[in-house]
Amino acid sequence: MKTAGIIAEYNPFHNGHAHHIQKTRDAGAQAVVCVMSGCFVQRGEPAVMLPKARAEMALKNGADLVISLPLPWSCAGAQTFAHGAVSLFDALGCVDMLSFGSECGDIKVLKQAASAVDDYAVRENLKSNLLLGMNFASARQSAIEDISPEVAHILSNPNDTLAVEYIRELMLSNSSIEPFAVSRKGVEHDSEKVSESYASASLIRSILKDDKDASKLIPQTAADILKSEVSKGQAPADISRLETAILAKLRTMSAEDIAKSPDVSEGLENRIYSAVREATSLEELYSLAKTKRYSHARIRRVVMNTFLGVTSKDCEGEPPYIRVLGFTPTGRELLKTMKDSASLPIVMRAADVSKLGERAKRIFSLEAAVADIFALALPKPLPCGMEYTGEIIMAD
Repeated sequence: MKTAGIIAEYNPFHNGHAHHIQKTRDAGAQAVVCVMSGCFVQRGEPAVMLPKARAEMALKNGADLVISLPLPWSCAGAQTFAHGAVSLFDALGCVDMLSFGSECGDIKVLKQAASAVDDYAVRENLKSNLLLGMNFASARQSAIEDISPEVAHILSNPNDTLAVEYIRELMLSNSSIEPFAVSRKGVEHDSEKVSESYASASLIRSILKDDKDASKLIPQTAADILKSEVSKGQAPADISRLETAILAKLRTMSAEDIAKSPDVSEGLENRIYSAVREATSLEELYSLAKTKRYSHARIRRVVMNTFLGVTSKDCEGEPPYIRVLGFTPTGRELLKTMKDSASLPIVMRAADVSKLGERAKRIFSLEAAVADIFALALPKPLPCGMEYTGEIIMAD
């Protein structure tokens, strides 16, 4: 059974995601496995809905198995995000192709860019550019322009940038998984425009935040799940409900405490510490800490990881287990195969973690604590214990 892997946040699942899965199946995939971010995402914010609801959306729209990307990798920069997700697909032992959205849609060009990233001359130029005060993304793109100008332009595209990191991880791990690009349909990443029935996830989140109807931009089955979650007060989650708690926690922390968080270097902890002493809102904090060198996204992630208690040590290496969120009958068959092929333990319920090593227990306990915090970002806050009482989604 030819199996494709897709790395996603589904924040929320929309028509563009359905298109991506269908194109992946059109390319020959008989089964689709998704590695999906949990309660907090790459933007350094809570996801708009509970992971189980987003997983169910995917399972009712073409996915067969959804597994979780743990927090240290889901709320991280592109390289760490890609490393965690790709390593999970390798660990499954049954994935043949890695499918991803792309602005350019050209695998050859994406592979060239992925190779260029690790070129010695590029790495040296990157170091020089960073010393000039450029942020990482700009510094790397400029470094590649000097060596491989024909591919450097794609690193200005958000989906292509992630695609390059996925391919790079496949290369570094000598993986047998083949990359497959699906041209992005509809609108650009983070666009505020609607094209036919396609819109960016960020625009859909804004529509939901304004309590407006986004059903035309979401497959019907996913829209039904969204409607149900909203009616129960379990969507949309909003970081504003955590704002005071975040500011309060950071005000009790020293620069040395902040320095333990992932992606902190070159004195960034001092800048955030100073900003925390002045800021009375998160947006003000981000604005005060941001510079040409430190992007808004990086600041948001550092602030969120500091608040949630994620350390740089937590991000080292790969996720220590495969945690299943849901499956279809085809996904159930994949799970049977994985019992023999998987190189990591498969976690179906919280009790399974008690049999694992200390690192796995640390990551799961962190996930559980963070889920309890996420529960306070919902319109109707939930009590603690979601990670211990939640059930696996079994879709038809």
